[in-house]
Amino acid sequence: LQYGIVLDAGSSHTAMFIYKWPADKENDTGVVSEHGMCDVEGPGISSYSSNPPAAGTSLEHCLNQALRDVPKEKHVGTPLYLGATAGMRLLNIADQQASDAVLRAVAATLKMYPFDFRGAKILSGEEEGVFGWVTANYLLENFIKRGWLGEWIQPQKKTLGAMDFGGASTQITFETRDTIENPRNEVMLKLYGQAYKVYTHSFLCYGRDQVLKRLLSKLLQTESYQETVSHPCWPMGYNKSLLLSSIYDSPCTEKERPSLALNTTVTLVGTGNGNLCTRHVSKLFDFTNCSFSHCSFDGVFQPKVSGNFIAFSAFFYTVDFIQTVMGRPVHLPSDLKDAAETICATTWSELLQKAPKLEKRLPDYCAVSTFVYLLTTKGYSFNNHSFPNIAFQKKVGETSIGWALGYMLNLTNMIPAEKPSSHKSMLYNYWVIVILLFVVTTLTSLVTAVCLLRHSKSSII
Repeated sequence: LQYGIVLDAGSSHTAMFIYKWPADKENDTGVVSEHGMCDVEGPGISSYSSNPPAAGTSLEHCLNQALRDVPKEKHVGTPLYLGATAGMRLLNIADQQASDAVLRAVAATLKMYPFDFRGAKILSGEEEGVFGWVTANYLLENFIKRGWLGEWIQPQKKTLGAMDFGGASTQITFETRDTIENPRNEVMLKLYGQAYKVYTHSFLCYGRDQVLKRLLSKLLQTESYQETVSHPCWPMGYNKSLLLSSIYDSPCTEKERPSLALNTTVTLVGTGNGNLCTRHVSKLFDFTNCSFSHCSFDGVFQPKVSGNFIAFSAFFYTVDFIQTVMGRPVHLPSDLKDAAETICATTWSELLQKAPKLEKRLPDYCAVSTFVYLLTTKGYSFNNHSFPNIAFQKKVGETSIGWALGYMLNLTNMIPAEKPSSHKSMLYNYWVIVILLFVVTTLTSLVTAVCLLRHSKSSII
């Protein structure tokens, strides 16, 4: 076996994925699988901007696990990558020097380990979207698969669109035949001899955590930064005091920053009003300006969604909460809308009773469910016909869906542009033929023996 390690340095936390694949099946598909994973304790690396060395130190526990999970003799040949996403993109906008210092600190830590460290970098939103799309379709064997005789088969099925919802950004990526009017949204890929025209866009500041900050900012603005502000998306019975600095510490909210001192405290009181919550969450989108034939929101071009989609990360966790904790099915947009309204109308004590282990995130499920409903329907234009084509999923088999696997496959050149030649499967074919001949011969012998036995018994009688 060969191994590869990718650290997914997201905005809210970092996760380490260890992948494995048979060394003699270099360009095969479906053979790379997740060998292990580790969630780094603490926040994402972008939160260490005032203490960069601590960003590197935070990774050590998981890297030590990698030392144990990957056989020692394989350490030197195991590629190790760190990819940072929207949290670091935001830090790079706010303070490039701090961003560079954090990357240098994590790189210094990664170099201390015996793996083949191949760099720490900040991914663009488009890279994040496309690599997530590659991961999902690779795992589902939509690009190429090997038949039972070892031959390469180009499946006659379409690729899936991919929707990712992180802490600081959200991505939508799908194959389309339509004209992509904005060249920045078009990616041409050639995988296994097949050309794919892919639309992708990443919305910075539309990840879960940043949406919640922007919503708080809008609510404070609406009520003129009073000491006590009602929060229609928080459940009745839930109140919390916050420092203004915790809301306006991001490039996503800094334009709305008030002239008040950032150490000012405001108290937010949950009122659990679903309709009012929807009105405020709607204000986070701009559905009015569009210089193209069709836009999603904020003036961003998007062709019509088509085919099946897979929605992962916070999309999955939000819908999973609705289905498992609230006991509500999600098949149509109206199901999502009704479920969001039900969550909003549920009191804090009732929510705590339903899911005590989720206490930290519980107050925000009303807002996040409402956001997911508006994003998918008003934003991406999924309707009663297309919404049922979205699968809200965390994994394919035992492997997590996300950009990390697609990133590694790309950087290790494990998905060739050209279709692999059939001779790679010849040895495999011979073995299959030999085994089939052996099975046929054995069955023939058994049948012959049974017939002879019956004949000899009848002769004796």
